[in-house]
Amino acid sequence: MAERGQLPAPAKRLCCRPGYGSGCRPGQRAGGAGAGSGALCAGPSSAAAAAALGLLPLGKTQSPESLLDIAARKVAEKWPFQRVEERFERIPEPVQRRIVYWSFPRSEREICMYSSFNTGAEDPAAAPGGAATAPGGAADAAAAADENRLPFRRGIALLDGGCVDNVLQVGAPDPTAGASIDDENCWHLDEEQVQEQVKLFLSQGGYHGSGKQLNLLFAKVREMLKMRDSNGARMLTLITEQFMADPRLSLWRQQGTAMTDKYRQLWDELGALWMCIVLNPHCKLEQKASWLKQLKKWNSVDVCPWEDGNHGNELPNLTNALPQGANANQDSSNRPHRTVFTRAIEACDLHWQDSHLQHIISSDLYTNYCYHDDTENLLFDSHGWPLWHEHVPTACARVDALRSHGYPREALRLAIAIVNTLRRQQQKQLEMFRAQKKELLHRGVTSITNLEGWVGHPLDPIGTLFSSLMEACRVDDENFHGFSDFMENMGQCKSLEYQHLPAHKFLEEGESYLTLAVEVALIGLGQQRIMPDGLYAQEKVCRNEEQLISKLQEIELDDTLVKIFRKQAVFLLEAGPYSGLGEVTHRESVPMHTFAKYLFTSLLPHDAELAYKTALRAMRLLVLESTAPSGDMSRPHHIASVVPNRYPRWFTLSHIESQQCELASTMLTAAKGDVRRLETVLESIQKNIHSSSHIFKLAQDAFKIATLMDSLPDITLLKVSLELGLQVMRMTLSTLNWRRREMVRWLVTCATEVGVYALDSIMQNWFTLFTPTEATSIVATTVMSNSTIVRLHLDCHQQEKLAGSARTLALQCAMKDPQNCALSALTLCEKDHIAFETAYQIVLDAATTGMSYSQLFTIARYMEHRGYPMRAYKLATLAMTHLNLSYNQDTHPAINDVLWACALSHSLGKNELAAIIPLVVKSVKCATVLSDILRRCTLTTPGMVGLHGRRNSGKLMSLDKAPLRQLLDATIGAYINTTHSRLTHISPRHYSEFIEFLSKARETFLMAHDGHIQFTQFIDNLKQIYKGKKKLMMLVRERFG
Repeated sequence: MAERGQLPAPAKRLCCRPGYGSGCRPGQRAGGAGAGSGALCAGPSSAAAAAALGLLPLGKTQSPESLLDIAARKVAEKWPFQRVEERFERIPEPVQRRIVYWSFPRSEREICMYSSFNTGAEDPAAAPGGAATAPGGAADAAAAADENRLPFRRGIALLDGGCVDNVLQVGAPDPTAGASIDDENCWHLDEEQVQEQVKLFLSQGGYHGSGKQLNLLFAKVREMLKMRDSNGARMLTLITEQFMADPRLSLWRQQGTAMTDKYRQLWDELGALWMCIVLNPHCKLEQKASWLKQLKKWNSVDVCPWEDGNHGNELPNLTNALPQGANANQDSSNRPHRTVFTRAIEACDLHWQDSHLQHIISSDLYTNYCYHDDTENLLFDSHGWPLWHEHVPTACARVDALRSHGYPREALRLAIAIVNTLRRQQQKQLEMFRAQKKELLHRGVTSITNLEGWVGHPLDPIGTLFSSLMEACRVDDENFHGFSDFMENMGQCKSLEYQHLPAHKFLEEGESYLTLAVEVALIGLGQQRIMPDGLYAQEKVCRNEEQLISKLQEIELDDTLVKIFRKQAVFLLEAGPYSGLGEVTHRESVPMHTFAKYLFTSLLPHDAELAYKTALRAMRLLVLESTAPSGDMSRPHHIASVVPNRYPRWFTLSHIESQQCELASTMLTAAKGDVRRLETVLESIQKNIHSSSHIFKLAQDAFKIATLMDSLPDITLLKVSLELGLQVMRMTLSTLNWRRREMVRWLVTCATEVGVYALDSIMQNWFTLFTPTEATSIVATTVMSNSTIVRLHLDCHQQEKLAGSARTLALQCAMKDPQNCALSALTLCEKDHIAFETAYQIVLDAATTGMSYSQLFTIARYMEHRGYPMRAYKLATLAMTHLNLSYNQDTHPAINDVLWACALSHSLGKNELAAIIPLVVKSVKCATVLSDILRRCTLTTPGMVGLHGRRNSGKLMSLDKAPLRQLLDATIGAYINTTHSRLTHISPRHYSEFIEFLSKARETFLMAHDGHIQFTQFIDNLKQIYKGKKKLMMLVRERFG
């Protein structure tokens, strides 16, 4: 090698982490080619490599390496083979083969990392390049995972077999295109392929599992960060660039449309990953400056998504809680809107140089027993344990960054310090509230303790602490403590006596990582926090709360954990404005229903009194209370006041109300058989639930629980169900509700189960529960039915009493709403003569003013059916006075009623017919209807039995005498008027129809003794008046002369 003097200097540090050869430089990884990969890695001898891969037994004697192998390995350590080829023209083929051999990656773990989107935490069936290959279940997935590993194992075997040419075909792109020893990373990242993959997934818009693939990409970035691979930041940059170039961002902004929820969550993860990147404790200043420049560039783009998903959050810059120097970045705080990158930009001002912070994360014996409780931000608590006072989400972001960059032990130490700080703050807040309790309770108002809630926060602080502590519960000591060179990389020497000491030194007796994880979750869930603005931010609060509770539910409670639950429940009840379950909360506090339901079910077997007290306190929903306190304008110590006129729209209110309903239902179910608790829960429901639909659901739930088939009905729970049903009736009486009829029917069913006294009670108080129509058509009718009587096993006396109540109800309803209730009242009163007569009189009194002709005709027909023809006739005449049929209404729905009324009158006799015909003539102007009535009256003799039983003569009535003469004249007049009306706007296509109409008119004219003359004169007049309509008049002459 003629230019050997130009080779880079030897490595300054040696990698000593497990899985790395003694010749590897720091940060260098063995790996294979895959989705954009290829690296140089010098490993141990081929025999040691084979032994490490399980291809050769350990301890087997091997020959010393040849000088060629040693030289080739050293070259492979320093330079990528690609640069060797470019720089030197002639390299003997045996030398090339050995350099390539030592350039090929050897760590199966890192080969997989660069060859597949799959991570250890993801589906093992994800193929290289991110393609899923195992849809057939767990066995198939495992088989597919083995197949994915097979090419890499086969490649190593071929290497050791000397088949280098074949190896290069088995791997992905050129595995010898890695970096030099002086580069930041030792893997070649195929940037173009990463960009194309992200662009493809984004273009699929959430279909074909693209969201899952993008999440796998994010997981790959985290995996790289954990391996301290600088390609992680580069890969995230490439991903972000494609996200920012997504054309849908501009489209959604122009249309004012919100992005989909799953897509929004991908942006959240993007922001969280950048937070981890910039908080890398060992990144160089120039790296951080480069990231900051890029983040600001993205942040300034108009379509950059906002942090809350909807509109800007006007909170101050709360991220920088520690003094970090004079060059604090103020650009983002001046922006009107906080984007998904704002927190990462703010985090660029944070550093790890604080000595207290460094001691916390590096030592398990960092204590100070000189405790003085005279300041808020003490560095140590009364046990001498370290505390970390920083904006909680920021402090937790540090924990996440330590975990993400491969420092789990340091992350755990900081997490414990943060949790101990939160617990100390809890105690201080409780003491502070007790000192101010009388004043605050007297005023009845409070203020929000935190404008940024920890649950649902963009940085997910509680989730980070919980995961860190739970992870410490599951992993073994060797794997968990992993890399132990944090302080070495910080440039400080850590004493050997500290590195193996347990991190749980700073826990109380009997406590563990598990108890700490549970306690911090309860602290976060119980925090009183303001409901954020915007649909997405509010949905995220609900979603994160449910996710955290779901993780808690996976933990089996033992006595130690139950003590934690008791301790936190008591604190939440007594901590006033610092707790979401305090005695007085702000109107816009995030409700505690979901959390309280979990607390209730967890505490119930162990402390029922505390469980009910907690759940009952959580039932309130102050945002719906019209008289709820709006806030305190003063600023008590440690309390941030909220502007009282800030009333945003609660987009998730329906979900919140459903959770409130679920909490109440859970309590009702648990309280079955306990009269005192049932009454308390009922009172709470009636006071706090404002949705009639949800109260109705609770009433139905209580009814089902009370009437289970395998036991006798629980009468107390049945009464609770009835009370809830009665409240629903009162709430929906004057408002529209599409389920109202269902609710009324259900209430009657429930009252029937309770007993006859309940039915009697709802009928006596019907006016506060039902409309008159509902009371008569549903309630009273159902009560009087045979099925109800049989169900209640009533004797005759009870039946009569119940029927009396139903008749009284019916008459009252008929008086109040005769139009809709009169017929039902008559039906219900049939068996009681006095009540029936009263109902009939109510109808007569209302007939002149308050009832329509259709209602009166309906009741008249009912009377005829019941055998009261004269009453039917009376009602029919009253109906006729309300009717008005114009000349062109020959299809009016009342025509049949008019014909029936005339037929009824005709059947009763000449006098009745004579009385109704003037009413018909006055009300009906339609010629065809009048001619039909006239024809029917002339075909038969009026009824043989008339009024008072007087017999008629049996002769047909004369058309020349009253009343038929009056009807005939009215009919002829109607034909004449209708004819002129039709001719005013007639079109040629209606000519034939008009001629037929005239033919019918002639039939009516001819019924008069001089009808022929009248009709001829009528036709002549038409010819004269409408002579301009020549074609029509020609048709008239052809037909009528």
